[in-house]
Amino acid sequence: MLPKSRHSPTITSFAGQRIWASALYIALAVALPLAAAPAPAAQELPVTAVSLFSSGVGYFEHRGRVTGDASVSLPFSTSEVDDALKSLVLRDPQAGGAAGSPSLSYPSLESVDEALRGLRIDLSGNPGVAEILARQRGAEIEVQVPESVTGRIVSVEKHAQGTDRAERFTLALLTQAGLRSIPLEGIASLRFTDPGIASDFGRALALVLGARDEDRRRLDLRFPGSGEREVAIGYIVAAPVWKASYRLVLSGGKPWFQGWAIVDNPSDIDWKEVRLSLVSGRPVSFVQNLYAPLRLERPTLPLSIAGIADARVFDSGLGGSGDRSAEASAPMALGAPPPPAPMAMAKRAEAPREASPASSSAFSGAEVAVATLARSAGDQFEFTMDKPVTLERRRSAMLPLVAGAIAAEKFSIYSAGSGDSNPMLGLRVSNSLGMKLPAGPITVFDGGSYAGDALLEFLPENEKRLVVYGQDLSVTASDSSSSSRETVSVAISKGVLIYSRMLTQSRKYEFRNASATPRRLLVEHPLSRGAELVLPHKFDEKTASVYRFALDLPAGGSQKLEVRERSPIAERVVLSGLSGEGFLSYSSSQELKEPLRAALAMAAALQAAVEAARRNFAELGSRREETVADQDRIRKNLETLGSDSPQGQPYLKRLMDSEAILDDLAPRIKDARKAQDEARTAFDSYLASMDLR
Repeated sequence: MLPKSRHSPTITSFAGQRIWASALYIALAVALPLAAAPAPAAQELPVTAVSLFSSGVGYFEHRGRVTGDASVSLPFSTSEVDDALKSLVLRDPQAGGAAGSPSLSYPSLESVDEALRGLRIDLSGNPGVAEILARQRGAEIEVQVPESVTGRIVSVEKHAQGTDRAERFTLALLTQAGLRSIPLEGIASLRFTDPGIASDFGRALALVLGARDEDRRRLDLRFPGSGEREVAIGYIVAAPVWKASYRLVLSGGKPWFQGWAIVDNPSDIDWKEVRLSLVSGRPVSFVQNLYAPLRLERPTLPLSIAGIADARVFDSGLGGSGDRSAEASAPMALGAPPPPAPMAMAKRAEAPREASPASSSAFSGAEVAVATLARSAGDQFEFTMDKPVTLERRRSAMLPLVAGAIAAEKFSIYSAGSGDSNPMLGLRVSNSLGMKLPAGPITVFDGGSYAGDALLEFLPENEKRLVVYGQDLSVTASDSSSSSRETVSVAISKGVLIYSRMLTQSRKYEFRNASATPRRLLVEHPLSRGAELVLPHKFDEKTASVYRFALDLPAGGSQKLEVRERSPIAERVVLSGLSGEGFLSYSSSQELKEPLRAALAMAAALQAAVEAARRNFAELGSRREETVADQDRIRKNLETLGSDSPQGQPYLKRLMDSEAILDDLAPRIKDARKAQDEARTAFDSYLASMDLR
């Protein structure tokens, strides 16, 4: 084989191989080593700190020492790149100096074929050597056949040759000696003489190599500088939510509480001796599409032709209210001062932490044994493991959070309206551990055995919370409800009859204990909005929706509880909408005082007058309509018989009589309408003037 050029990739033919079948195998083996000089090898920065958030993201910090003009490469899945670009912070003590600032580069989200088509040599679509050369028509190449021949590619032609009529490819080159045809099978090696094409050849092969894992992307970070120094990289990406899990042992003396944190490392990077923090809170978190190239639609506007300017005149200006020249020349503010240096979370981690109780092993007898340093982090709460954590890639772990004695009081808890006749076995837990407890399940052990599971919502320090872990089958409950109404007062105001009543609701509970041990019972009674608690006079607790009453239920005995609430209600009756019977009903009610009954009786009389006037007006109107209809029939008959005929004379007389009737009805209808309006006005005025209490 002839020696290859030091400046460009070479495609070489091996004995017995059909080189046009697949150029990529040959190119990967021969051309890649001869590409442009590779960049300095990327240095590794290990993960030194991890903060996992209950909102489903994680903060990862890489820290280490680099030398000189350093390069660091970080792998990400394609779905993580948006978050990394949104949150990435770099820290270098030499940043902004003479060497420059850190920078970042990464492969575009284009498909491999799109990226390949953007290069000067097109390897998209897995082409063969013949197709690669055909796509470079006009480019200059040097081939060894075995002598060296240099020329520009004119074409690559296919011919059926030999007795087997197999297809053979021939390369047509324009050389200084003229056009030359060279069989591809006879070419020992070839190279592109254009350095730009040669460089893109190497880049294309690198793209093809990197496309083997389409879901992985590497972000290349550069830290320009000199000498040895410590740099740091921090970013936030989606991460599995860390989960809290608790155990509560009720046997023995004071209940014992133990908490664990379940964490996952789904990444491709091992965590070795990292500082692990677990943050509980609910920050705003979102993904924004920063990785994919964004192209906006632009409007197409007509060509701007200068044309001819219109003649214009201007009015004289008036004096201004003040000289604004200084204001106009002042520089425009571009915003607030720049934020402090990045890596705030790294600095926060380096700050002194609050003191915590001394650590000890679980169930050692200490009052509280913690395995984390707990502190507030803004409006969130952070737990940091007191010792570095090692967790290999694609592994999960359960790490201790806290262990210690806790205040817990056992109850059988009955919730009215739950549909269960048996109360729940529960506890009132008081968080005396000196740290906030994230939400999580609690496995309860009692009497040396598993008792059940409970759910704990987020529990701040020194706060109490009820949890239930089973059903108390030894206790049964029954309840019944009743209500009554009492009229407190009745008033009439502006035509409205107002009843002020007091609604009393009573619920009676009865509980029976069939076990040989007494029970401490907690009854949850629904709270009625706006109601006053009448009985019992005291309650154990009150929430936004229930009262809680504590009862002592003896062994083999029973206990009763009555809860009575009273609330005011108002009933309004619009008097103008009542019928005569309605007025009589209300005016005869013994709930009303005599002045109210008399006023309603007067209103009933006025309402009756309105009804009588309405009926009189309706009757007169009905008679007029009947007379007009009769006239229409008479006129039709007269048209048929004629008014002068003997048969038509009676119809003519009837027509004249009906006209007399209409003349008589007209003033009566007018008077009836007036009487109806006057009666209605009197009724409405009386109702509006009523103000009796």
